[in-house]
Amino acid sequence: MTLSNRLTTLGRVNRDSLFFHAGFRRLWAGDSASQLGTFVGMTAIPLLAAVTLAATPFEMGLLTAAETLGFLLIGLPAGVWVDRLRKRPLMLTADLVRAVLLLSIPFAWWAGVLTMAHVLIAVLLTGFATVLFDVSYQAYLPALVGRARLLEGNAKLQGVQSSAQIAGPSLAGVLVQFLGAASTVVVTGAGYLTSALCLWRIRTVEDRPSRTGHDRLLPQMLEGLRFVMTDRPLRAIVACTATSNLFGAAGQAVEVVFLTRTAGLAPAEVGVLLAVGGIGGILAALCAGPVIRRLGQARSIWLVPVLSWPGALLVPFAGPGWRLPLAGLGLAAAGFGAILYNIAQVSYRQAITPDRLLGRMNASVRFVVWGAMPLGGLLGGALGEGLGLTGALWAAMGGQLIGALWVICSPLRRMRDLPVAPETPAPAAQPGS
Repeated sequence: MTLSNRLTTLGRVNRDSLFFHAGFRRLWAGDSASQLGTFVGMTAIPLLAAVTLAATPFEMGLLTAAETLGFLLIGLPAGVWVDRLRKRPLMLTADLVRAVLLLSIPFAWWAGVLTMAHVLIAVLLTGFATVLFDVSYQAYLPALVGRARLLEGNAKLQGVQSSAQIAGPSLAGVLVQFLGAASTVVVTGAGYLTSALCLWRIRTVEDRPSRTGHDRLLPQMLEGLRFVMTDRPLRAIVACTATSNLFGAAGQAVEVVFLTRTAGLAPAEVGVLLAVGGIGGILAALCAGPVIRRLGQARSIWLVPVLSWPGALLVPFAGPGWRLPLAGLGLAAAGFGAILYNIAQVSYRQAITPDRLLGRMNASVRFVVWGAMPLGGLLGGALGEGLGLTGALWAAMGGQLIGALWVICSPLRRMRDLPVAPETPAPAAQPGS
């Protein structure tokens, strides 16, 4: 092949990248702002509760539970609503609602009326809006880019999440140190406003969802649940993620209190440590395609957790001096495995599901795997009161590893790759969009 032909081929391959998809670029940009704001808030709000409002371990458990209780309460009907509506306007509305709710926290603080109850209510209602956004988001991606590009799209979006996981907690730690925790939450509200603006600028035409013969809520909810529970690999993935999320939320409930009170770290050090997990996530996002293709998608789903998730067991060793980078190394390894696992299993879920069921499939999965998190938050608060912060953290980190047994003992262990549904063409973008 001549040099000219090679350059031509390279140019054609580059133009096939989602970097050249205008709608995806805007979704990507909005997601970048939203994820940065989210991770700033995930550090600033617990610090606000633990340090400024002097929350007890049980109140910290309530705060963790409030973040994801919406998935347990409205997760299943949300899938039906998403399948009946266009996704982009629903996501835009959810972003605006989240921005208003979270901006109420710094305004209440500046007015001198902020209470723990206010924070809990704002976080709870923000979680309800997040349910609608997340279910719509995962159902919207196949419609925006097509099923053949799902692995690339999910890898790029997970890369954004991992980058935000580094920048967000680090930025939050510094801002909390100098501006205070309540004022730092402004960054989270601004991130959601920016995401809404980017979504508003997407010009790709989204087809109106078709209605089925029966529009009753309960039968449609059950149809989504049946689809998830009758696919054996998908059922194992859901059980694995739910178990890990249950104990992960238990750990999250006591983690910031442990790091500030037991390990004796300053807010800036807490931010840096929590950000380190994102380094592993970025590496996973960058190499996800080659690694998953090399290992096989099925094998990646069970082997990656076995090799990387035990790194989380180093977190209870956190403390000043050499113990801080040791805990950071464990978080980086666990972050690498979590993102690689997510890319593989989310791409599989999106690929095998018919378009008409995407919202309900995502909602059914989220109902189980995210619905476990508020229960985990309450569990973490109870463990913190009963076992102490260190004991609760050990129990939570060990419990996360148990989740991998679901996929290790499933048919996935005897498979290399997973079957996928036929390609559904993506809608064409308008010229100049």
